[in-house]
Formats: sequence, structure tokens, C-alpha cells
Amino acid sequence: MSGFRRSGSGVRPPDSSDREAVAAIWRIESARIVGALARYTGDFALAEDLAQEALAEALVNWPREGVPRNPAGWLLTVGRRRAIDGFRRRAALDERYSVLARELGEDGVGGDVLWDPDQIDDDVLALMFISCHPVLSREARVALTLRVVGGLTSDEIAKAFLVPTATVQARITRAKKTLGAARVPFRVPSVQERSERLGSVLSVVYLIFTEGSSASSGGDLIRFDLAGEAQRLGRVLAHLMPNEPEAHGLLALLELTAARFPARTGPEGEPVLLEDQDRRRWDRAAIARGRAALSRAGQLGRGLGAYGLQASIAECHAVAASVEATNWERIVLLYEALGRLAPSPIVDLNRAVAVSMAQGPAAALPIVDDLLAVDALPNSHLLPTVRGELLTRLDRPDEARVELERAAKLCANDRERDLLLRKLAALD
Repeated sequence: MSGFRRSGSGVRPPDSSDREAVAAIWRIESARIVGALARYTGDFALAEDLAQEALAEALVNWPREGVPRNPAGWLLTVGRRRAIDGFRRRAALDERYSVLARELGEDGVGGDVLWDPDQIDDDVLALMFISCHPVLSREARVALTLRVVGGLTSDEIAKAFLVPTATVQARITRAKKTLGAARVPFRVPSVQERSERLGSVLSVVYLIFTEGSSASSGGDLIRFDLAGEAQRLGRVLAHLMPNEPEAHGLLALLELTAARFPARTGPEGEPVLLEDQDRRRWDRAAIARGRAALSRAGQLGRGLGAYGLQASIAECHAVAASVEATNWERIVLLYEALGRLAPSPIVDLNRAVAVSMAQGPAAALPIVDDLLAVDALPNSHLLPTVRGELLTRLDRPDEARVELERAAKLCANDRERDLLLRKLAALD
């Protein structure tokens, strides 16, 4: 199982194909490797550093020697060896080193102690809960989750969120120091702790997907790689926590939302509104997966949570033949339930849109005006966008123009801003 070319001299620096092959293996195996090393050393920050060192050694050795038959085992062995070297430097007679050395074996090859197939899922689950620990800031949780669970590099995370690589690296470094200072143990939380902290894990995955599905800035409406990574994390979480309704509810929401991606943009990447989308291009396989996950969430018998309700709304769109055939009355009821369970200005704004479709723009405008009166979403383009659309439908073009101009000024995404400018031109 080589896959790497050899030069005449037998040694050459890794090229792009080498890096891509190593990166592919790393993306698949990184969470299990970091998790196993964290369980092995008892130190989350150290485990992540050891895994990165093993990855760097793979980039040097694998192009020369070929990819080992068990790449994950190779990386784990290197990580363990580096850990033992570190313990040896700190204390040659340290009892901890003695235990680790006996497990690894003097030849440095080691056994299968780390790669316990019954322990892998717990390792990854522990990683997710540690990466999303409440002691960390939201930005740190996102960066750390993408790094240690998603296997993304600092450069990839920085590109996804349009921030400097140094900023991402600083967030990850601070996060690891914070976890160390807080003495956060590497273990799957107890049932009670898991219930209390599950919301944090779900919100991080949802935040990653939201940024991917509707990019807050930049030149692309959708960042498919980021949204796809969130979907992968959602599937992992649903697999690791099969009895948690909201894990399945979140996965359903991600799948049903992503199913519309193929029709959401035109040939030049421009946004295509829901009423103009070719529903034949929607991903039917993703819709089926989403509906199955939503069904699973309902079967667990504890009622749908916030993500499950949003998934139910997405399902209404997914099964409708057209905008006109959509069950808008049901969507309004679902938004009302969501507003009681997880109140927010965004939920109220989305409810206003649903009300406008079910009952007309005149019924929806007071909801939006109430949000405006309390200065909800002051720096977001979404509120003036919706208000401008409602005023346009009510044949109040002068007021609509003011709102759409304000929305265009606030919008940081180039594609969405172009759409707003086209709406303004249509008013003229």
C-alpha cells in the first residue's frame, strides 16, 4: 500500500500529492488518534501536540518509505514514542514513564493497547465534549473542534472564517492553556454533565454549518467544504449519542438544509431565491437521510427540541412541490413553538416571513416593526432585507428602497449584496 513515488536517489521532499495523501488519512483518523493519545497521556493539550508531531514525521517518512499498512497505528506509535521521550527528559525514574514504557515495549513498536476498538467511540466523544467545553469562548470552541475533531489545519480554519492563520493558532493555543488551567479531565462526561453540556457541542457544529451554508462575508454564498465538515461532525455525534433526540434533530436539519445547496446558486455563483429554485436539482438522497434522522429524533419519545423543530420546518420545504404548495400554516406553527422553546430575534424574523407567505405581507409587517422598535439585530442586514421585501409587496416602494439600501450597506457577503442591489434596481 504505497501510493508514493520514489525518486532515483530514494529521498526527495514531499510534493503536493504526498501532502494530499497524508492529509486524507489525517482527516479520517485524526480524532481517534488525538483521543487515544489523550487517554494514554491524560493530557489533552499534550496529545494534540504529539499528534501534530507524528503528522509532521509522516510527511517526511512516508514519501520515502511508502504509506504503512496501518497508517493510524504508525501515527499512534510515533505519538507514544514522542510522549515517552518527553517523560524521559522530565524524569528518568518517573513512575508514569515506567508504566508507559512497559506498555510500549523496549523496541518501540508497541502493542494494541491504544487501539482498543471498544474505546474509540468514547475517545472521540470525549474529544468533542472537551473541544466544546463551557470554559472556552465560542470562537475557541469552533477552532478547537475543527482542529482536533475535524482534522483541519490552522490554515484551513483561517480560510474558512476569513481570519489570519495566526489568529486561529492563537485561539487554539489559548484554548489548550485554558483547558489545562481548568484541569479539564479527558473523559466522557457523566450522564448528567453530558446532558448539561450537549447544547454547547450541538451549537458549535450548528455554528460551523451556518457559516458554511450562508457565508457571513466574502465572495461565495456557500462554503461547501465548511458546511460539509459540519455535516460530517453531525453524523459522528449522532452515531456516538444514538439516544439523544437533539443529536438526530441537528443532523436532520443539516441534511435537509444542505439538500437545497445544488439549486441555491446559479452558474456564476449568484444566489437563487427559493421561489426560483429548480427543485429537481435538490439532493434527494440528503432529503431521505434528513427525514430518517428526524424520524429517529421523534421516535426517542422526548419530543423535538430546537434543532428538531427547525428540521421539521426544513422538511416542509423539502417535501413541497413548489413555494405555493408549501404548508406555510404548519411552518408558522412550528416557528411559534420554536420561539417559545428557544426565543430569539432570528426566529421571530423567520416567523414573519412564514406569516407573510401564509397570510400576506400586511400580517407580517407588525412582527418586523416590533423587532425594529426594540433595535433587534442592529448590525445585521437581515431585518432591513425582510422589511424591504414586505414593503415592496405592499406597494410602498419609497420605504422599501430605504430598507434595502440599509441592508446593502450592512451586508458583508458580496453575493447577497449584489442580490439586494438588483432588488433596488427593480424598484426603480
